[in-house]
Amino acid sequence: MSYIKVMIADDHAVVREGTRRILEQEPGLVVIADATNGLEAIEMASRLKPDVAIIDISMPLLDGVETTKQIKNNCPEITVLILSAYDDDEFVFNLLEAGAAGYLLKDVRGRELVEAVKAVYAGESVLHPSIARKVLDRFVSTSQKPKKQGSLETLSQREREILKLATRGLSNRDIAEELCLSIRTVQGHLTHIFNKLQVVSRTEAVVRGLKEGWITLDDIP
Repeated sequence: MSYIKVMIADDHAVVREGTRRILEQEPGLVVIADATNGLEAIEMASRLKPDVAIIDISMPLLDGVETTKQIKNNCPEITVLILSAYDDDEFVFNLLEAGAAGYLLKDVRGRELVEAVKAVYAGESVLHPSIARKVLDRFVSTSQKPKKQGSLETLSQREREILKLATRGLSNRDIAEELCLSIRTVQGHLTHIFNKLQVVSRTEAVVRGLKEGWITLDDIP
């Protein structure tokens, strides 16, 4: 059986221990490390190569934003999921720009956290409902005049359709039903999109599309 390898980075022992217990009760998930500060998280991520790194914002030595940025720079294949008590706009935007694939608040239930880990590992977007829309609005509103299409020119028409449906928050299954495709085919298209845009998650792909002006408010529900 293959496992999703998870690293937890949080300076509160109770949070680390509680998160570990929740995750390790789920078959298919294994916590391979926990870090107490940002520098430790970067070192462990580079050495142990977890599939998913769960990162807190407020940590000693290095905060979650810089920790995420360095993890993504060193190991872009690692998916970062933020689990924080804070939903301040600047934290959210800076973390997504740093490469985080998802952002949850610590009031989520254990089951939601488990599903979020599985979702970001599969390349899906995970944003807490209270911040999802304002994040999309922010990246659209800060887009400047239309830019050259750049990397989008390398996407096929079908891949463009799938990127826009991903922006609407549809799951792989929903996208498959919308386009009359198999889930496996949708997953294959998303993998190609990620490779072409040099990202590892839906969130990163959507943020890239919004920042470049490839996706507009008309594409967002």
